[in-house]
Amino acid sequence: MEPAWLFTLVPLALGVAFLVLGVYGLRRSEALRRTGVTAKGRIVRHHVRRDDDGARYHHPVAAWTAEDGTPCEYTSRFGRGSVQGRFGVGAAVTVRYDAANPRRFEIQGWDATTVDRVFVVVGSLLTAGTLLALVIRLLIWAFAG
Repeated sequence: MEPAWLFTLVPLALGVAFLVLGVYGLRRSEALRRTGVTAKGRIVRHHVRRDDDGARYHHPVAAWTAEDGTPCEYTSRFGRGSVQGRFGVGAAVTVRYDAANPRRFEIQGWDATTVDRVFVVVGSLLTAGTLLALVIRLLIWAFAG
C-alpha cells in the first residue's frame, strides 16, 4: 500500500464525522418533537461567543418552569450572528424539552435542523465520493498487477 492511500483517509474520516454529527442532531430533534414536553419560556439573556476570526455568535438563554415545578435556564446549542426581534431579551418563546434531561431542549423558531441536514449531505457526499475513489483504486490495482 502506498503512502498516498493514507491521504484518502482524511476525507473519509471527515465525511463519517460530519455524517455522524448530522444524524445525531436530526435524531435528537426528532426525539424532542415526538416525546418532548412543551413549555412557555422567556429569553433571559444571550451568551455571546466569538470564534477565531472574531465573528460573534448569539446563543439565547431560555428560562422556563418544568412540569414538576423545577426552574430551568439553559443556553441554546445554536448561535447566530444577529438576534432577530422575536428572540431578544425578554421575548416570550415556546420551548420543547426532554423531561428526563431538561438540558436537552430547543427553542421553537430558533433551533432549526438546517445545520444538521447540511452536515448529513456534506458527510454523505464526502463519504460516498471517497469510498468510490477507493473502490476504483482497488479495481485498478487488482487488474493492473
